[in-house]
Amino acid sequence: QLQLVESGGGLVQPGESLRLSCAASGFTFHAYSIVWFRQAPGKEREEVSCILSDGTTTYRDSVKGRFTISRDNAKKSGYLQMSSLKPEDTGVYYCATAVASCDPVLRWGQGTQVTVSS
Repeated sequence: QLQLVESGGGLVQPGESLRLSCAASGFTFHAYSIVWFRQAPGKEREEVSCILSDGTTTYRDSVKGRFTISRDNAKKSGYLQMSSLKPEDTGVYYCATAVASCDPVLRWGQGTQVTVSS
């Protein structure tokens, strides 16, 4: 059964860093894209970053230069390194998987809370 489990969220102060992890199981991980989304309170879910099976990456403008997406196919895991965090980065972060591109999403993780506050 295809499953994604996020970890690494928490409460940090502005300017600090966090690394989110996404552990995958139940599918051929290396052949699929990994996509990170986030949803802030009262707002719609938005795509943050995506990494294709060939390693190509995309980022939304607001996180470019601060966030880095990566994957370790041997560990069947995806990662989102977040630096210089801002209060507007607060939200629930979801890991998702897609075939060949960054959408449509096949399966969502349960989400992990990231709170950036002083």
